[in-house]
Amino acid sequence: MEKQIFGLLGKNIAYSFSRNYFNQKFERDNINAQYVNFDVTNISQLSDVLKTKNLRGLNVTIPYKQAVIPFLDDLSNDAKTIGAVNTIEVADGKHIGHNTDHIGFRDSIKPLLKPHHQKALILGTGGASKAVAFALDSLGIGYKFVSRQKVNDTLLYRQLDPEILSEHTVIINCTPIGTSPEIDRAPEIPFQHLGKSHLLYDLIYNPGKTRFLQRGETAGATIINGYEMLVGQAEASWKIWNNL
Repeated sequence: MEKQIFGLLGKNIAYSFSRNYFNQKFERDNINAQYVNFDVTNISQLSDVLKTKNLRGLNVTIPYKQAVIPFLDDLSNDAKTIGAVNTIEVADGKHIGHNTDHIGFRDSIKPLLKPHHQKALILGTGGASKAVAFALDSLGIGYKFVSRQKVNDTLLYRQLDPEILSEHTVIINCTPIGTSPEIDRAPEIPFQHLGKSHLLYDLIYNPGKTRFLQRGETAGATIINGYEMLVGQAEASWKIWNNL
């Protein structure tokens, strides 16, 4: 049987978690497969990627989670609702978009939630933030998006005051601020108004403790990075690819 190919579609993804995770899994479980990075500079190159021999499935990362949608034959209900795709299933010559980010996020934050965690601030408005919002809906947690530019009813960073932060005790960073090479940066929230009631979640996993999380921890907040979310979304992708 020929080697099955899985991969990650993204831009500047040499650092990728997924490649190492899946190739170690294939070796450990004696699966005749390989996971490769499809590092493309333009989404138009996806057409060539989809022609890869023995391609069984893809993960999708920034900046293409929304841009891939026009190239696909169909979307799962979750991906349709979220409006972003992080997993592509290849089945019977069709390419179907799914979203497993929300599963990884939901399952990793759930054990940390306390009864007072009723409202959240989502920093950023990209594809990942949409999956986070979908998960928060499923958990019954209200939320507001925070961005640098006013869009609909988003909050601006400079609007975050003690009252908003005392009400919104879950804060999720869905921006790339704080990842390499700019590990000294953090989203511009007023950390001085955080305390023990807050839960800070950073989707970034490298570095393991971003400046955002460091400053939250100093203020007494509970913190978690994106590693468990990545593992959860990866395993959910594997189930989709293998119809489990």
